[in-house]
Amino acid sequence: MNDRISIIIPILNEAETITGLLQHLVGNAIDATISEIILVDGGSTDGSQDVIQQFILNALSNATKTLPNSTSLKIDIRLISSGKGRAKQMNSGAQLATGDILYFLHADSFPPKHFDRYIINEVKNGNPAGCFRMQFDSTHWWLSLASWLTQFRWRACRGGDQSQFITRQLFDDIGGYDENYIIYEDNILINQLFERNQFVVINKKLQTSARRYRKHGVWTLQYHFWMIYIKKWFGADAQELLAYYRRNIS
Repeated sequence: MNDRISIIIPILNEAETITGLLQHLVGNAIDATISEIILVDGGSTDGSQDVIQQFILNALSNATKTLPNSTSLKIDIRLISSGKGRAKQMNSGAQLATGDILYFLHADSFPPKHFDRYIINEVKNGNPAGCFRMQFDSTHWWLSLASWLTQFRWRACRGGDQSQFITRQLFDDIGGYDENYIIYEDNILINQLFERNQFVVINKKLQTSARRYRKHGVWTLQYHFWMIYIKKWFGADAQELLAYYRRNIS
């Protein structure tokens, strides 16, 4: 194993947030531990692609100058396109990844400083997959409680917003993300990892956006997320979950 991480970020209309995330990743990891950052666009119409390309150009330009407080690009950043749907996007990114550790990250989730070291240490300690605990960027009491609960290794507290690291070998053994699932794809993979007893929670806080809760209302959105979880527990298939999501959230 080369102990290097490929960061894979599925995006769809993230022009307002993606620059901040890229700056965060470049500024909070060791260059030598990151193989690349692969952004996989699922059909953005808000200019996300242009924003990313401009970030790369600016960083490459700064790398040839001595500028205070500038972002110098020492990590390879690539933008690719795929079919819409996070499972397809993440699988497409994984196919091109060169690292032996894959790190799947949502565009509105910011991992802790030295996240790369924490991930590599877990893999070296025999934990081939896992996530970070999570903290919402909200002071709402329920979201604070939900954030606090993510420190525990409970399947019901897991989700894609907490990010997902997994070795290439284990990812390939599982078969990647199930592209039948347009939603809930993260949990399908997590369920398989729990069944194999190959999942660990790193007790460091990743911060994620509560923007969907602010848009729909905390209790309304939480109710629908619970319903999706319960429906899957009772055997709902991918199309049933998607229909419910589109009817009540999308």
